Amino acid sequence: MESEIRDIGLAESGERKIQWVKRNCDLLRTLEGEFSKTRPFEGKKIALSVHLEAKTAYLCKVLAAGGAQMYITGSNPLSTQDDVAAALVKAGLEVHAWYNSTPEEYSAHIRSVLRPGPNIIIDDGGDLVHMMHTEFRDLIPGVIGGCEETTTGIIRLKAMDQAGQLQFPMVMVNNADCKHLFDNRYGTGQSVWDGINRTTNLIVAGKIVVVAGYGWCGKGTAMRAKGLGARVIVTEIDPVKAIEAVMDGFDVMPMKEAAKLGDFFITVTGCEKVIDEEDFAQMKDGAILCNAGHFDCEIDMARLREIAVAKQEMRQNIMGYQMEDGRWICVLAEGRLVNLAAGDGHPAEIMDMSFAIQALSAKYLVEHQGSLRQKLIDVPAEVDRDVAMRKLAFLGKSIDVLTAEQEEYLNSSSI
Repeated sequence: MESEIRDIGLAESGERKIQWVKRNCDLLRTLEGEFSKTRPFEGKKIALSVHLEAKTAYLCKVLAAGGAQMYITGSNPLSTQDDVAAALVKAGLEVHAWYNSTPEEYSAHIRSVLRPGPNIIIDDGGDLVHMMHTEFRDLIPGVIGGCEETTTGIIRLKAMDQAGQLQFPMVMVNNADCKHLFDNRYGTGQSVWDGINRTTNLIVAGKIVVVAGYGWCGKGTAMRAKGLGARVIVTEIDPVKAIEAVMDGFDVMPMKEAAKLGDFFITVTGCEKVIDEEDFAQMKDGAILCNAGHFDCEIDMARLREIAVAKQEMRQNIMGYQMEDGRWICVLAEGRLVNLAAGDGHPAEIMDMSFAIQALSAKYLVEHQGSLRQKLIDVPAEVDRDVAMRKLAFLGKSIDVLTAEQEEYLNSSSI
């Protein structure tokens, strides 16, 4: 099939972005060199659905250097960058994606990357895997396995596995230490505020920020808000995480109470209707809402649109909704992932680690084809450790190594 993109004429701009990423991704650059010699994906088709911006594009190039035939789409209608998509096509890769695709176009693009019959699936949120199991079941025998990038996707995979529906092995990339401890905490923490700040051009210091969810993404978002001078309130359903938030120095309360106080609201839960009509009714005039979870269901946008008496674009990527009493509620990026729909996503150095895990996990699937009995697979410890050691070396850092005597002591039953 021919690629489906907006404008091949944008390729030069996209290539500059990819080269900047390459310059700042030591791990991926090293893997590109290794893969070009060993060709671990020779003859293999890889279908990839990840937020289509420059870091993802470079991952695609690294996999292609390893011999993979790439079929690429985005994992969110508002995160695809058309110039990056054009640059990939110019480089000879097949892409089906464009910015602001309709739901129908988005689904059609996913079908386009599955139709050739992939051997490996690299997914972000689970849409590729879900459609493979519902519309392309006849192609499942050709799938060696896949890799899932994010928490939401793993939740969907676990539900499929428990229901006995998952038909091929999936590596849970998000659960790797070198992914969630860094990508989710430092990547999300910084990129969420990059998106908010560039979109609103408002000060954060002195404001009240409400963070819904205190997983690793929520921790990073709250930490950065505190660093910017905000007073931070955390809402949670898990008592252990709530205690952790308290001991990290944050207020904790239900959303129904926090709704009255917040200036900024950021949802990072993976659940639906975390902010609902009752919350809208109590918010300050001018409250700013955004979502940093994968799907655009955390803020009940459908109900907000129904109850609004007026709607006005306040600024690019800021839509205002006027309530019956005259208050305005402002939503960033239509309630979609604010760090990608209104920004460039995670920093390159962070995605260098995450995508190195992705690339090495895909290689692991090829190397163990036919021998993996479990459907949900943890990233092998040796892959995690390899990425960590390489990253430390690139940072100019080294660590201690146990002596033989120390190893004997730690393995002794007489401790």
